[in-house]
Amino acid sequence: MKTISKETKAYKLLTAFKEGRKFTPAQAEKSFGIKNLSAEASRLRQAGHAIYARSQVAGNGVTVTEYHLDRPTRKLVAAGYRALALGL
Repeated sequence: MKTISKETKAYKLLTAFKEGRKFTPAQAEKSFGIKNLSAEASRLRQAGHAIYARSQVAGNGVTVTEYHLDRPTRKLVAAGYRALALGL
């Protein structure tokens, strides 16, 4: 599991997620200067955090993805244990 330095944008994003906030890519760019929220979410997942993405269609017909931190599902934990058992 990777650690995240306190000086990084990813750490600031993770702190906001832990406060219960949710972000769209536009909100993350405005709040933290993060240009690629999907990549930051992947980095946080690699560090062991359960970051979820939920896509929904806005009123104007545009699909928007919102990211948030939550507890890992049983399915996710089981997949992790399977991966460890396989030596991945």
